[in-house]
Amino acid sequence: MSISLSNAFVTLFDAEVKQAFQGKAMLVGAVRQRRGVEGSTVKFPKVGKGVATPRITQSDVTPLNVAFSNVTCTLQDWNAAEYSDIFAQAKVNFDERQELVQVLSNAIGRRQDQLILDALSTSSTSLTVSNDIGGTDTNMNVAKLREAKKLLDKNNVPPEGRHIILHANGLASLLSETAVTSSDFNTVKALVAGEINTFLGFTFHILGDRSEGGLAVDGSLDRTCFAFHKDAIGYAEGIAPRTEINYIPEKTSFLVNSIFSAGAITIDAEGIVQITARES
Repeated sequence: MSISLSNAFVTLFDAEVKQAFQGKAMLVGAVRQRRGVEGSTVKFPKVGKGVATPRITQSDVTPLNVAFSNVTCTLQDWNAAEYSDIFAQAKVNFDERQELVQVLSNAIGRRQDQLILDALSTSSTSLTVSNDIGGTDTNMNVAKLREAKKLLDKNNVPPEGRHIILHANGLASLLSETAVTSSDFNTVKALVAGEINTFLGFTFHILGDRSEGGLAVDGSLDRTCFAFHKDAIGYAEGIAPRTEINYIPEKTSFLVNSIFSAGAITIDAEGIVQITARES
């Protein structure tokens, strides 16, 4: 090609994108994962429940007859690409390179999060918390968090590995509606300050508005948030994020393209709670 980049620089750029991506992706660590998938689909197994039976002396044991099933996750191919002529110079400005690294890695991370949000949104869960919990047409509040916890407890969802995804507006409401004198306020205040990230057994993930969709809000300003167990959602990855850099003569620029192939799916709807919060 007319203009070339050293292999060392290409390797460096790819490594920087991966490092930034891994540091900014918010939701992948909150779900069940399968990496290195071959092909376009992967099956996540789901194991049913069993009941122990009394032992009768010198009689045959009674098998549990546990039901085994699986759900199939289909992988999709994604690009995060940008043309850039910053590499045409003999020297590449460090700050400019870092800016492009952040743009690409953030795009990958947001798309990865959206795959998980879409899987949560399309789950057939029967566990719901209405916007009338804790008051009529209310935004996020402690009462809703307690209700979500209760629903998971009733389904015997393990307390370890529980997560909740809120919009920034919901977190602000959670702080403002809680009495300053209550112990809840102190915990939520610490959550907002970044001193802790858990409350009522949930690990919190706070999202803002996102071009990819984010947490959906309807015409009545009802936003859907989710509480879930890690094993209730599966994330599968066939191609880990990697970066290609190619010079395009027609553009007189380099095309920097980060690619990955992944998908997400609901494994067990009994471990997902849909929470509705009315924003104002």
